[in-house]
Formats: sequence, C-alpha cells, structure tokens
Amino acid sequence: MAQDLAHKRPYLLGSLIAGISFPATWLYLPIDGGLYAMVWKMAAVGLLVPFALRRHHQGEFILLAIMLAFYALGDGLIELSMVAGALAFAVGHLVAMLIYFRHRRVKPVLSQKLLAATIFLATPVIAYFLPPTQDEGIQVAAYSVILAAMAAMAWSSNFPRYRVGFGAILFVVSDLLIFAELGPLAGSTMTGIAIWYLYYFGVLMIAVGVAQTLVKRGHFADGEERD
Repeated sequence: MAQDLAHKRPYLLGSLIAGISFPATWLYLPIDGGLYAMVWKMAAVGLLVPFALRRHHQGEFILLAIMLAFYALGDGLIELSMVAGALAFAVGHLVAMLIYFRHRRVKPVLSQKLLAATIFLATPVIAYFLPPTQDEGIQVAAYSVILAAMAAMAWSSNFPRYRVGFGAILFVVSDLLIFAELGPLAGSTMTGIAIWYLYYFGVLMIAVGVAQTLVKRGHFADGEERD
C-alpha cells in the first residue's frame, strides 16, 4: 500500500511522513523552534500544494493550492510572530471560503443550518474567554470570526461533510487549544501535540476531500482525470 501511495501520490505520502513525524522534532532537534523544525513543519502542509496542483493547474485546484500555501506559510510565520502567522492563516481561510461559496449546498436541511450557525457564533465567544487578558481575548476573537466563518461555510458546502466539514471543525478545535495555551492550558506538552495533530489531519481531510470531490465532478479542462 505504501509503495502504491508513493508511486501514485508521492506528495501526499511525503506530507503524511512530515505531518506524523513533526512532533519528534521537539525531542530530537537540538534547537527548539530552529530552522530545521520550521521547514519540517511547513513541509507537512506545504507538500499538499503540489498534491493539489498535480490534479490540474487551473480553476478550483489553483484555489485549493493557494489556500494550502497560505496555511503552510502560516505554519512557519507563527514560529516568528503570532500576528504574522495569524494573518497568513486568515488569508488561507478567505481563499477556503471562496471555494466553499462556489460549492455551497443549494438547500441545506435545518440541522445543517443550525450547526453552521452554532460554529460561527460559538467559536469567537469561546475564543474570547480563553486567554488571560481582555486585550488578548479581543484579538483572538477577531481572528476567530474568520476561522468560524471558514468552518461554517465548509460544513454548509456540498463537499463531503464528514471529510471537509469535519476537517474544518478539527481546525477550529486546534486553534481554540492554541488560545487555551495562553491561559488555562499554558505549559502543557500534551496540548501542543493535540494542537498539531488536530490541525494537520484537519487540513489533510480538507485537501483530500476537496481534491477527490473535484475529480469526481470532472473539473478538468481536457476531461482527463489525474491521480
């Protein structure tokens, strides 16, 4: 199975290797947060960019690649500046929202609407109360409005909810844990591990779910499907 994955989807395999192994850098690299760790971290989501472009080099696949590129950029910048990282992630969320808007569900049922509304309204409120100071609460809540809108639109899109929608929710939970590290969960190693895996597998589910769905729907100029 690994050989088949390496042959057909080498970038996806590379992403999985980098994503699953990244927490090991906290133990085995001599300088915490150094250049090697940053590159390793960025590679996890960064390798999903050529995975998306390998499908096709135009249309929705370009948007997907741009979204993933900004997420990977955010992974690196956040090691240098929380604000710079948040800005990169926010741009990625805006691109994701454009994708979800272009593939919005025509007639969502009431339960889908309620959950999307709950995600959108509850996320900034929860984020506000997690940091220790009011100023930090306002800052993370402002960012969380964009994060929540992304996740709500992912859940309301016509992409598979239990891949793309659930992946976006994992992203939200990961960020809420980051905000909690500023306050009640400060200094918890296990929280850091949970943050990474929730984020990485959330993005992975979104990327694979969107790409596979676009392929099934025939989003190719030349009519050819590429693995």
